[in-house]
Amino acid sequence: MTDETLPIEAPAAGTEVETLLGSLERQRRIFAWKAGGLDAAGMQATVGASTMTLGGLVKHLTLVEDDYSARRLRGGELDAPWDAIDWDADPNWEWRTAADDTPEQLMTLWSDAAGRTRTAVSEALADGGLDWLSPLTSSDGSSRSLRRTLIDLIEEYARHAGHADLIRESVDGLVGEDPPR
Repeated sequence: MTDETLPIEAPAAGTEVETLLGSLERQRRIFAWKAGGLDAAGMQATVGASTMTLGGLVKHLTLVEDDYSARRLRGGELDAPWDAIDWDADPNWEWRTAADDTPEQLMTLWSDAAGRTRTAVSEALADGGLDWLSPLTSSDGSSRSLRRTLIDLIEEYARHAGHADLIRESVDGLVGEDPPR
């Protein structure tokens, strides 16, 4: 899929696949709008007592996308830079190091990771549809379906789009539910 062919939102009366993918892409689009177009200071701004930044959110969602595409959807391992991190010693690495990256680097990392997840989702859909089971198993031996995996991604984005909304409003007053079309 290219940016031009990605759904803007879920259809009013689409299939289950169209609805899930449309909802996920809408959340990604909202997040990209809230995090995009800022300078380094804007990406490092915080709200209130929170230390959360838009840059940290972007890098965190990059990790989430890579975790889904590499591990949850393909059963593999994370690639660089994630594979070199001692997560026990530095569990907040992506949040902490986002300030070391330019806004352009962060948005490119995130966009590329989302593209990898789109590809992995397409492969899983072709291999079994929404009932496809992840090769990654939980401690009880169960695997998540692609349907559940997509719901998890939608929830992750919805939660963080809300965070991004608050931070972005504090930076430059940008408000709204959806980016301009």
